[in-house]
Amino acid sequence: MKIKKIVLIGPVYPYNSGIAHYTGLLYKALLKNGYEVSLHSYKYQYPKLLFKKEQKDESNSQFKVDNAVYDIHTLNPFNWVGAADKIRKENPDLIVIQWWHPYFAPCYYVLCKLLRRFRILFVCHNVFPHERFVFDRGLTKLVLKQGSYFITQSKTDAKDLQSVKPDAKFEVTPHPTYNAFKISDITRSEARKMLGINENDKILLFFGFVREYKGLKYLLEAMPAIKKEIPDAELWIVGDFGEAREAYQKLISELSIADAVKIVEGFVPDTEVEKYFAACDLVVLPYISATQSGIVPMAFGFEKPVLVTEVGGLPDVVTDNRTGYVVKPQSHSEISQKAIEFFKEGHREEFAENIRKEENRFSWDTFVKKLTKLVEDEA
Repeated sequence: MKIKKIVLIGPVYPYNSGIAHYTGLLYKALLKNGYEVSLHSYKYQYPKLLFKKEQKDESNSQFKVDNAVYDIHTLNPFNWVGAADKIRKENPDLIVIQWWHPYFAPCYYVLCKLLRRFRILFVCHNVFPHERFVFDRGLTKLVLKQGSYFITQSKTDAKDLQSVKPDAKFEVTPHPTYNAFKISDITRSEARKMLGINENDKILLFFGFVREYKGLKYLLEAMPAIKKEIPDAELWIVGDFGEAREAYQKLISELSIADAVKIVEGFVPDTEVEKYFAACDLVVLPYISATQSGIVPMAFGFEKPVLVTEVGGLPDVVTDNRTGYVVKPQSHSEISQKAIEFFKEGHREEFAENIRKEENRFSWDTFVKKLTKLVEDEA
């Protein structure tokens, strides 16, 4: 059956998460490819008890979806019935739901039950949450069993999906590139002037929320060796530490690398993202565990190579020694070795060109074709 009309469910602007950015870009890609799309987002997403950070950011309207309907209250069962009724009246050929955390299990389970006569596809950003908890597997299984089709963005997530739904019909496809952060298209030199960085300094970037599973500790432990071989190297840590700042500050002091580490702490509005990626040379994701990460497609959107660890889906999206490096997790020696190699051998322009050559692999058009083909071929 040919798909014409799609209902998309998930967070979108002005919600400020990477998944909200993803939902907005997917909506626009579906429209561009000729589909009739409606987007149902949240009138209420998380309670502050669970998510204490600011949930909305209206600074970057590039992610705005003019016709989005904010009608889903994730904690109100009476609301779920009304939201399902609205979607039912649209009579879509396909319902696409963003899935990343079991918090949404009760809401999505009821919506899926009320909309069970329709085909439902889950885009799994994470099958299981990064930070596991009691009952997360059961809640995930309860919801994903309601799906007809699935998109996963790593082989690891595909295995997790099959562990809760062995007969799942799915497609593994890489996370598409985020190029919407390129607002002013500033040059590397212009970005460095804005940030007060010398033109010839070698800049490593760690970007995003600082969490233990992201392995920042090992990148810091790599800095003494990097600094020794590359005296003008500097690590920029841009993101929110939460309550962990003191422990990392202590480690920086113990390693005697305070002169080589710049910290920009706090939430970074969308309009401020560009200057950090434009100014850097190499983006580093020293993760201990992961399924996939939105930081890699952000980096590729700025044609910046990445250094990632061999966890989850990160090795699936990085072509080793061409668009970046893949190293063992929890190995500061491998991180330092590859960073030193990158700068000493002058790979910045070469790797940027390789990223441009792989542009189609990570395009939204390619993603949309895979998503719709999965459904139409099976039907």
